[in-house]
Amino acid sequence: MSFRRRGILGGVYGRMKLAERIGELGGESRAPLYQQMQDALRQAISAQALKPQEALPPERDIAAEFGVSRITVRKALDGLVIDGLLTRRQGAGTFVAGRVEKQFSKLTSFSEDMASRGRSPRSEWILQTETVVNSDESLTLGLSPGSRVYRFHRIRYADEQPMALEYSTIPGFGLSGLDAVGASLYEALDAAGNRPVRALQRLRAVLFTPEQAELLGVAVGAPGLFIERRGFLEDGRAIEMTRSWYRGDAYDFVAELNALA
Repeated sequence: MSFRRRGILGGVYGRMKLAERIGELGGESRAPLYQQMQDALRQAISAQALKPQEALPPERDIAAEFGVSRITVRKALDGLVIDGLLTRRQGAGTFVAGRVEKQFSKLTSFSEDMASRGRSPRSEWILQTETVVNSDESLTLGLSPGSRVYRFHRIRYADEQPMALEYSTIPGFGLSGLDAVGASLYEALDAAGNRPVRALQRLRAVLFTPEQAELLGVAVGAPGLFIERRGFLEDGRAIEMTRSWYRGDAYDFVAELNALA
């Protein structure tokens, strides 16, 4: 069975032939139908025949266009969602994922970055605890042994796509309690009058461990970006230690450089 040569996208693209968007499908391929559809969409996204943030039609419409079952369509799209090439937005549909540009020169939170791009951020908590500072935190944050700290470990999502792992430690004086932190840690720090005004960041390339890969829905050994950040208050005290692991297929980090006068 081969696919029909018809347009995959609705609306303005509905009158375009499939071959004009993503080339021929089917033919002599013996791969399962869902794999054929998935491979064709993957190639179209890579070649930007399907643009970032572009909406796909509902699954039932795609199934009708290609003369296949909705199960076939769902299986094809599921694989691309897992790989981060497509995103599903609650109540809106399925979209081609767009890479996020993170400005190194701006001290903004994940929630602020996503909201500014029209994407819906949320967190899934791994750990929220009030505890005693360990030796690494004590050195990094300049705290005395036995000092109280809050730890916040979470998976960060944008439009239901896992984007990063974020492990933050905040000195006890920075927040009124664990319950002060809702959707945004920086919002909670701002409300307490302890939002960082400057930060030092270090970035390096990493490969995701099996545990990290499972949390982010990527392959073991997939490339990622590790960022270690120390945030400071105006008086020079350290207020934040955050270690983040970002998906390498979803982020571009940008810094503006100026020549010395």
